[in-house]
Amino acid sequence: MLVIVLENAPDRLRGRMAIWLLEIRAGVYVGDYSVKVREMLWEQVEAGIEEGNAVMVWRERNEAGFDFRTLGKNRRIPKEVDGAKLVSFLPLQPDPDDGPDDE
Repeated sequence: MLVIVLENAPDRLRGRMAIWLLEIRAGVYVGDYSVKVREMLWEQVEAGIEEGNAVMVWRERNEAGFDFRTLGKNRRIPKEVDGAKLVSFLPLQPDPDDGPDDE
């Protein structure tokens, strides 16, 4: 099983993914391919993502049963802890207009 999720991706990249994978929701693509095809698809994502972001998840023989890669700017960052891949969240950027009142 292979899942690729694209956010803010150019239409040409979304079309490219739709050639190989089934788009079950906007930007969510699924399929079942070999490692070679999976790597080729990720290369296509890397080449075409521009300002967007992406995550790819696939079945893997490990304790979690899957592995994943991310690309682009996102608050969710993969982090390895004691051999397990987890997801860490970057803090929200404070809004400069929400500073303390001077009254």
